[in-house]
Amino acid sequence: MTAEELRLQKPLEGKSKWKKWGPYVSDRQWGTVREDYSADGKPWDYLTHDMARSKAYRWGEDGIAGISDNEQLLCFSVCFWNKKDPIIKERLFGLGGNEGNHGEDVKELYYYLDSTPTHSYMKMLYKYPQSEFPYSKLVEENRKRDKLQPEYELMDTGIFDEDKYFDIFVEYAKATEEDLLIKITIHNRGDEDAALHVLPQLWFRNTWSWGYNNYKPHLTSCDSGNVLVDHQALGHLTLHLEKAAPLLFCENETNTKRLYGVDNKTSLLKDGINEFLVNGNKKAVSSNADTTKVAVNYEVVVKGKESTTIRLRLSADNKQPFEDFESIFKTRIDEADEFYASVQNDVVSEEDKMIQRQAYAGMLWSKQFYYYDVDEWLKGDPAQPPPSPARLKGRNHEWKHLNNANIISMPDKWEYPWYAAWDLAFHCIPISLIDPHFAKGQLLLLTKDWYMHPNGQFPAYEWLFSDVNPPVHAWATWRVYKNDEKQHNGKGDTAFLQAVYHRLLINFTWWVNRKDAEGNNIFEGGFLGLDNIGVFDRSAPLPSGGTIEQADGTSWMAMYSLNMMRIALELSRTNPVYQDMASKFFEHFLYIAGAMASMGDKNSGLWDDEDNFYYDTLKMKNDGSVKLKVRSMVGLIPLFAVEVIDHQLLEEAPEFAKRLKWFLNNRPDLASLVSRWQDKNEGEKHLLSLLRGHRMKKILERVLDENEFLSEYGVRSLSKVYEKHPYEFELNGTFFNIHYSPGESPIGMFGGNSNWRGPIWMPVNFLIIESIKRFHSYYGDDFRIECPKGSGEYMSLAEVAEYLSKRLSKLFLKDENGRRPFNGADDKLQRDPNFCNYILFYEHFHGDNGRGVGASHQTGWTGSIANLLQPKKDLFASTNEEIKASEPLDLQSK
Repeated sequence: MTAEELRLQKPLEGKSKWKKWGPYVSDRQWGTVREDYSADGKPWDYLTHDMARSKAYRWGEDGIAGISDNEQLLCFSVCFWNKKDPIIKERLFGLGGNEGNHGEDVKELYYYLDSTPTHSYMKMLYKYPQSEFPYSKLVEENRKRDKLQPEYELMDTGIFDEDKYFDIFVEYAKATEEDLLIKITIHNRGDEDAALHVLPQLWFRNTWSWGYNNYKPHLTSCDSGNVLVDHQALGHLTLHLEKAAPLLFCENETNTKRLYGVDNKTSLLKDGINEFLVNGNKKAVSSNADTTKVAVNYEVVVKGKESTTIRLRLSADNKQPFEDFESIFKTRIDEADEFYASVQNDVVSEEDKMIQRQAYAGMLWSKQFYYYDVDEWLKGDPAQPPPSPARLKGRNHEWKHLNNANIISMPDKWEYPWYAAWDLAFHCIPISLIDPHFAKGQLLLLTKDWYMHPNGQFPAYEWLFSDVNPPVHAWATWRVYKNDEKQHNGKGDTAFLQAVYHRLLINFTWWVNRKDAEGNNIFEGGFLGLDNIGVFDRSAPLPSGGTIEQADGTSWMAMYSLNMMRIALELSRTNPVYQDMASKFFEHFLYIAGAMASMGDKNSGLWDDEDNFYYDTLKMKNDGSVKLKVRSMVGLIPLFAVEVIDHQLLEEAPEFAKRLKWFLNNRPDLASLVSRWQDKNEGEKHLLSLLRGHRMKKILERVLDENEFLSEYGVRSLSKVYEKHPYEFELNGTFFNIHYSPGESPIGMFGGNSNWRGPIWMPVNFLIIESIKRFHSYYGDDFRIECPKGSGEYMSLAEVAEYLSKRLSKLFLKDENGRRPFNGADDKLQRDPNFCNYILFYEHFHGDNGRGVGASHQTGWTGSIANLLQPKKDLFASTNEEIKASEPLDLQSK
């Protein structure tokens, strides 16, 4: 085992603190629901970027390249000032949801480049202009633009055109579990010498101002010029400075005078460092105070085309902290390389290795300490002014039980610095390949009583915990279980599987009771994470007062049923009682299949024989109904409800097999709806799917049609046919339409920064590929389909899955012109050696040219590309015999 793998084993033995320190500081704490104490529930207005430097946060901290302990008691980050900006660069700048023409949007350039799972080594890059940062220009230009125009980005300002900027690499290496080495390397990419203040900052999260615990920790200086840390939970630590520099002490306390016109109780405040440097207020800091925040003021001049390095060490007192500094760094870097060499053992291409490793780095850097006690948040704090009484009936008031204080994988620590249930499930798949223990812990976390609602619902996200994400938790649990099993020589963690399964039973019941309004096994679902994909806002009451019988909601539940059945069969291998549960979910799946076939417009089902596609059905108040004939991702989701079972497994579960036989004999109407369940293939396998072979083939014909769903870079979320022929729908004299929009959203629904009307989304593409491969494991190489449609070339389903995977990989790989599609048309991003090999993992991608759209660091689910970059022999089996049918398709399995 590699050194990193050995470290990863220690938490299992209860002996390790290697993960106690990590990148747990958010990229943005301002503008979040947690920090919003307004009467009107408008977080973007209550605490803005401009206010953030002066207000002590209640629930967390933010910073650039920030790290902290796992309770975020003590934080470290790096701050800069180029002597021209109106404020010091203490946190990443971006537009709030009310400012951007497509919603919130970070306006910085930064890249997460490397990290081991234990954070024994980490590296990131921040690009800082030498000219004045164009704060006003970014705000004003985006304000001018409407939703039909793209976002105005930092690169568009031209501030990097003459290379007058700093590349600042921040690296961390751990000597031991709680001995942190910090290296900050500043490269001047310009020709001329340039001055810069580099300000490593150390501070305590404010835990003393709210009226619960008055204990206040201390930061002080010592004769050697180092910073002494004293905290009752962390003990005594020292921030060692290799080069002496002025220390600027202040407090992590709100500047009430600046923000609210109320006199301050002290002159040392959170924004003291900014006041001292930018505004020359010498009273705003102290050189030797006993406080809660400090910055080391390194004033450097970096020569043109050269670099300088600053080294620090945070540890218990060390008499010679820099003697072994470089050797430790080298060891940790070598160990990181060794670890990823093992992970990427069969990856041949250096390009693939680089992209995959940056994908893993982004996922690991996107961990965050997430703290939110909803009951305390609703009531307000004893030592603070009481919030508006309206708050008690406002946002999230139904979630008073929710009390979160954990390290959680975030979708994007700037744009989405809060967990989302279905994002988290997708994150765990690639993470499980490098740290299965953390992935399992994340999936378990959402099932705990202090997360899961007493009624069984999983919290969606902090803007509205009661919203509904697709139920993919069971799928992710099974996938993580299988990945973990392979890494432990075929020994599965059944205790983990069982623990999650029991809680999923409660969640499944919530779905059945709350989202199946009429008890007919057709699910309304609502939002389901697909934002503006529908004719109507699916989170809001419909204009007609009716309901939408959703093809996607119903298909997700069919998939959920199969996932639960498969987990139960696995658990039944050691406890036969689970055979009954497997039968229950098998029957539930069949009832859903029956409902999809009989419900909808004039009882014709959600399938449309004329178009050979699944559509939502609008059910009116007067019992009338009409199909909403939009060819979108909604109609592809039935592909996901597929499972292949080895006949031997049925022989190992006789009670389950007996019940199946009885049910299929007595309900032939339902048995005939699902694909080939009673027919074994040559490999002794059974197929369970919503789609018989004809329907599956017809849907795939749409998927593989470049005039519809198939893009050069993956599968679009909406058929391109609506580019020239928008879908129109009339209801009570009002006309609605859906137009193909491959890039930024042209409408304001959900803030306008999400778009399922054309772009390519990695998570659903991932599921499409996985589902196609499962179909192949049953149908084999003899089932062939034209790919792409009209090409005259026919492929097996395994080859189709590989073909789609390669198209998705093109988003990040250099094309024949040396350009990476996700970088768009910007020549500097594409050509400059200091830009072109740094990868951003966007929220989604332009449906025609592959340009990155939306959140730029959403590594969580876009990081699934790490799985797809595995070589063919690992990604797909070439014959049926190579896939054990008792396992689901695993994109890492041979």
